[in-house]
Order: sequence, then structure tokens, then C-alpha cells
Amino acid sequence: MHHRRGVSGWRIARDGERIVIDGELRIHDGAEIWRELSLAAASPGPRLDFDIAGARVVDGGVMALLVERRAILLRRGVASEILGASEGLQSVVHLLHGDEAPPHVEVQRELGFVERVGVETAKLGTRVQTGVVFLGELVASVAGIVRHPARTDRRGLPALVVRAGLDGLPIVVLLNFLVGFVMAFQSMRYLQLYGASPFVADIVGISVTRELAPLMTAVIITGRSGAAYAAELGTMRVSEEIDALQVMGIRPVSYLVVPRILALLLVAPALTLFADLVGIAGGLVVGVRGLGLTPRGYLSELRTVIVPGDVWTGLVKSGVFGVAIAIIGCRNGLATSGSASEVGRATTATVVQSLFAIVLLDTLLTMLFRGVGQ
Repeated sequence: MHHRRGVSGWRIARDGERIVIDGELRIHDGAEIWRELSLAAASPGPRLDFDIAGARVVDGGVMALLVERRAILLRRGVASEILGASEGLQSVVHLLHGDEAPPHVEVQRELGFVERVGVETAKLGTRVQTGVVFLGELVASVAGIVRHPARTDRRGLPALVVRAGLDGLPIVVLLNFLVGFVMAFQSMRYLQLYGASPFVADIVGISVTRELAPLMTAVIITGRSGAAYAAELGTMRVSEEIDALQVMGIRPVSYLVVPRILALLLVAPALTLFADLVGIAGGLVVGVRGLGLTPRGYLSELRTVIVPGDVWTGLVKSGVFGVAIAIIGCRNGLATSGSASEVGRATTATVVQSLFAIVLLDTLLTMLFRGVGQ
């Protein structure tokens, strides 16, 4: 028989198929009580009950410990009941479900390779289906706006443009200035070696206008606006605001998605134009301070190599990037379901998918422009 009397006047004793508990059991002795219950129940047979007929006081915390210990025994296949409870204690036992069998927890078996392939294929099919539905709603909304432009709600568009464009201008300016500076600085040594210092303008001008400015601006827009769109719409979906709009007869795609796409379609080329200017300015600083060029000489060389096609191809790319980022962010936001953690997953997915889409679209557009002679 395992026997223990606590300093507060409680006793736990093992007597065959029973654990006898009496005295006053309060939660301030909870650690000791749990330890003694564990020791008393260490080697159970097919049955082990808890007899609390002699317990004068059992507060709610200790009763919860008894119920948990009983549940552990039941999960191990040992029959167990809490016996001898007075009417008052029995109500506490019932409240804590100590007179019920614990819920059956079904252990999920590990899926085989074929089953995992099937599950992932089904998930992919669901994502493709919801994506096609979203694109269909988007096309229908855009077509409705084109047919009836006067019915379009443009009140929220200026705020979206300011938030995506003006608020993001400082980081776009700083980052692209540093990109132009670094491009020129990395080229400086070899240009000096071959006496081709004026060509720093060619390197910076072409790389910035055609590739680097649209790409870096799109990356910034992804982190600021794309992620924000996913978080905003995801929160609205989780808090059932999207459902409320649908109940009121408002189409979420027309009301929430289209204005955000228009905002980035306007903002991305404008930011890219600023990025072109500051990127070229970064190269100018290196050309003047490191290569001994004059500002007039740098700009003169720049005019000989940069043609309007270089600039507008970058602006077209940036517009396409902006539309793609907005669509991906809004799509992931509207597809959110569940809890706040799903909003975080939607935001992360937006950033990853947008970056992949930017690189893919840049490759395709570059090949297209080269194919038409630009």
C-alpha cells in the first residue's frame, strides 16, 4: 500500500484497486498531490478507482487533477471511476466531466506516397478551381466597369494611390539610388583599366531603365502593397466583412479588388520613372567623383545610348508587375479562411508568389520586347 499524509491534513493511500483520498485537499498543495497520485497509480491493474468518501474538502483545482489522472488511466485501458463523492463534490465531478469517458482521439495514420500525391493533387485542383472562379469574377467586373464607367465607385482610389505610391516613394528613391551607385561602382575599376570611363553612363542607363528599376520597384511594391492587400482582405474575410458585403448585394471583386488593381497599375509606372531618375543619379555620383567625368559629359553620353524604347519598356513591365501583384494579393486575401494565423499564411504566400511571378513575367516580357526589336 502506498501511503502519504500531506502537511495540510490530506492523505493518499493505495489499497488494491482503489486509491483512497481523504482530508482537506486544496490547490496550494497541488504539486504534491499530483506527485502522490502519480506514484499511487504507477502500476495499475485492469481497474483502479479513486475513493474520495473521506475527503472533507476538495477544491476545484484538485478535482481537476483527479479527473485528469482518471482520464490518463482510461486512455491506457484501465477502468477507473471517482467513487464516494458527496452531493456537492459530485456536482464538481460532473462539471469537470469526471464521470464521463474521455473523448476518443483518433491517431491519424501516416499517409503513403500514393495517398500523399492524391491529397496534394486534390488541393492543387481546388486552388486552380478557386483561381479560375476569381479570374472570371475579375474579368466580369472589369467588363462591367468598361461598359458603365459612370457606375464605378472611385472614392477609395485616391487613398489607395497615395498609400501605395506617395508613401512608398522614399524607399523607392533610396533603394534605386543605391542600385545605380553600386552598378557604377562595381564597373569603375574595369572601365578605368580600359580607358572607357564615359561608358559608365551606358551601363547604368540601360540596366536601370530596362531591368533594375522595374524589378526593384516591383519588389518594394510586393512587400508594401501586395502583402498589405492580402492582410486587409484576409482580415475582412475572417471577420466576415466580405460576407456582409455580399449580403448587401455588393460584389467584393468590383468593390475591393478592382480599385486596388487600378491603384497599382497607376502607381507602379510612376514609381519606376522616379526609380530611373535616381538610379541614373547614383551612377552620376560615381562618374563624377570616381571617374573624373563632368555632369555634362555623363548626361551627354547617356543621351547617345538611351532611347525612348528603353524607358517605355521598363514602364510597361512595371505596369504588368503592379497588376500581377495586386491580383495575387487580393486573391490570397479573399481565399483566406479560419483564424488570424491563416491571414499570416496568406500574406507570406502573396510575397512568395508575387516574387516568382515578377521574375517569370520579366523573362517573358524581355523575350517579347527583344522579339519585336526593342
